[in-house]
Amino acid sequence: MDQGRTDRSGERIRERMRVKAALEPGFVPLSLWMDDCETKYRESGRQAVVRILRDHGCCDHVVLPLPAVPAEDGKVLFLAERLVKTLLWLRGGWEITVAGSGALYAALRDAYREGGARAFDAGFMGRTYRHPFEVRWEEDPERLKVYRDRAENVGGHLEGCRIGFDAGGSDRKVSAVVDGKAVYSEEVVWNPKEESNPQYHFRGILEAFRSAAAHLPRVDAVGVSSAGIFIDNEPARDSSLFRKIPPELYETEVAPIYRNAARALGEDIPLTVANDGDVTALAGAMSLGEGNVLGIAMGTSQAGGFVDGAFRLRGWLTELAFVPVDANRFSARDEWSGDVGTGVQYFSQDGVIRLAKKAGIALEEGSSPAQRLTQVQSLMAAGDPRARQVFETIGVCLGYALAWYARFIEIRHVLVLGRVTSGEGGSVLLDKAREVLDREYPALAARIRLHLPDEKIRRVGQSIAAASLPQGRG
Repeated sequence: MDQGRTDRSGERIRERMRVKAALEPGFVPLSLWMDDCETKYRESGRQAVVRILRDHGCCDHVVLPLPAVPAEDGKVLFLAERLVKTLLWLRGGWEITVAGSGALYAALRDAYREGGARAFDAGFMGRTYRHPFEVRWEEDPERLKVYRDRAENVGGHLEGCRIGFDAGGSDRKVSAVVDGKAVYSEEVVWNPKEESNPQYHFRGILEAFRSAAAHLPRVDAVGVSSAGIFIDNEPARDSSLFRKIPPELYETEVAPIYRNAARALGEDIPLTVANDGDVTALAGAMSLGEGNVLGIAMGTSQAGGFVDGAFRLRGWLTELAFVPVDANRFSARDEWSGDVGTGVQYFSQDGVIRLAKKAGIALEEGSSPAQRLTQVQSLMAAGDPRARQVFETIGVCLGYALAWYARFIEIRHVLVLGRVTSGEGGSVLLDKAREVLDREYPALAARIRLHLPDEKIRRVGQSIAAASLPQGRG
């Protein structure tokens, strides 16, 4: 895709940006487009309402103002689709119900059908919630203005001898923790996303567990931070780490993989597995002593998680990698979902690599993505202005993305972790994100604090927080 291109409907939005993304000249923040739509159609008297239903009867909804004339609904259909997709990947769900706009209902029904533009999303959600994905129509918009949620206390258990494991796409990290203090940590490079043999994954996980156990007098609990969908501490519903493993092996070899590794240490060891983004947020909440923390892990992909003001997980997906942030229809395309403008293309090592090429940085052919990221970070440390531009661009996009996330999540703190934030680049990108909030959203800037942990916590902090997930034997 030509990143300099943008459709006319986004040009006006792009022109009013107070902070420009140097290497993404076509970037159109969804946050600004939504502001513009609300201002333009607030007094029209018409609105579309979309409710998304998920597990345990939980649901959420969005309200979108529409033009006064129904025939003009097409003007906001693209934004409406982006809005619905955002809520779907932030909260999760298996049913979309629409009221107020027949055009929007038809567009979403066609997009999420088999073979449609959002078939990936529908299939993913159907597998995750083990329920056929549906798009339905409702005559009365007021019936859809419902919010039901649940929350659970998890983490913060520091007593005893624990293992914390963080499974990333480029490296795996493990910590041995005694009464809340890490006595041993290690980081090992691996490549699970490209391996089709489940024994590769199992051996790597078990090796890490045993490495940490060797530094403990006993193992009272094991906590795992992993990319993937984990609901009610059940086996993984889906995970990019195992994307190359044949589907017929998933239920028998992949779903119980962490449980099987823990049993190899001892039959009755408590185990809790949580999404890596949620553990990022938990690490932040534990460190800050405050809740309402959005955690963002920028590594192989973009992970997200949220801990509320009562230090609880809400059972949301918070799969930020698939949440759209760029309204430019010609923006970078995600190879897995097939969609454009989603977070993974901006806030991950792939985003760094993509922008480095645009900045004119020649990366070593045949090197792994992690190695290419390190090359860019080395140039950043050496003062290369091209590398600095890469991280500044990521920061600008992050600032606008945070304003978009804040429409749906009550954020007080943002903790940014992951390999992408290592070194000086992490500070540069957060400075630019703060600049965006200060200049575009001063009220939001006054409420939200952005945090970048020290280097050690950035690299192994998630494995230490993961150790606190399960209750101990007692």
